[in-house]
Amino acid sequence: MPRLISFRLVAACALALVLSAVVAIGASGAPSIATASKGVPIDLRVVGKGNKVLTEEDLSTGTIAVKTSPQATCFGAGTGGSGKSVTLRGATALGALAQASKSTASLRPLLVTDAFDFGLGICGVGSSKVSGKASWYLKVNHKGATVGGDAVKLKPGDEVLWDLAPSYPYPNELALEAPERADSGTSFEVRVVSYDEKGKRKPVAGATVRGGTEPVTTGSDGRASVAVSATTAQYAPLTASHGKDIPAPTAPVYVCVPGSCAPPAK
Repeated sequence: MPRLISFRLVAACALALVLSAVVAIGASGAPSIATASKGVPIDLRVVGKGNKVLTEEDLSTGTIAVKTSPQATCFGAGTGGSGKSVTLRGATALGALAQASKSTASLRPLLVTDAFDFGLGICGVGSSKVSGKASWYLKVNHKGATVGGDAVKLKPGDEVLWDLAPSYPYPNELALEAPERADSGTSFEVRVVSYDEKGKRKPVAGATVRGGTEPVTTGSDGRASVAVSATTAQYAPLTASHGKDIPAPTAPVYVCVPGSCAPPAK
């Protein structure tokens, strides 16, 4: 998976970056989203308040009709949505978020407003809501968008990341490189890298990698040695974090034990 706006004025950016999630909110507060057409397979990650991962999933997305919400008032009095339906045509970053909310409870309610002439604004995804200097930050394939999420057309295999950034400048996005498999109790090397808003990549020193027998910290080259013990063949979910950076997606490593030395077909 697995997040796109580069306006430089903080005030404009906070508002423009959130112009990206069109969602239906019914009278009960639950999303009321029309069925999406069969579309493009993509990876989606959503990271909410306090770097809490709300979802990591694969899905197919396409044209989808959604509805704005009068409850989306994070921009002040009188800025709630009209309740009118909006159609997002084709596979877009906004449509992917709306599509995922149909089956992923942690993404509900999605609070979106159409109170502004220049586009749609998103106030909340699940329990993570815009407040103060925070804004929803969107990246596709590790790069920040230069247009709103409804204008970002997706291609098969794209990695879409939505993150509730606490302020501008936006945090870097982490990625964890790990082998597909490892022997139980035997150490193996992992590497943590980060991507800035332009997608520039560099190793991360001092990142914490969890999921092995004990947490480990990366060196100046972003590398660390991890071991995972298991009595039965299984996947070990490794994660990486570093300060306020956006945490890395889960990296599943298949742990081999005697009699099982290769991961099952995915």
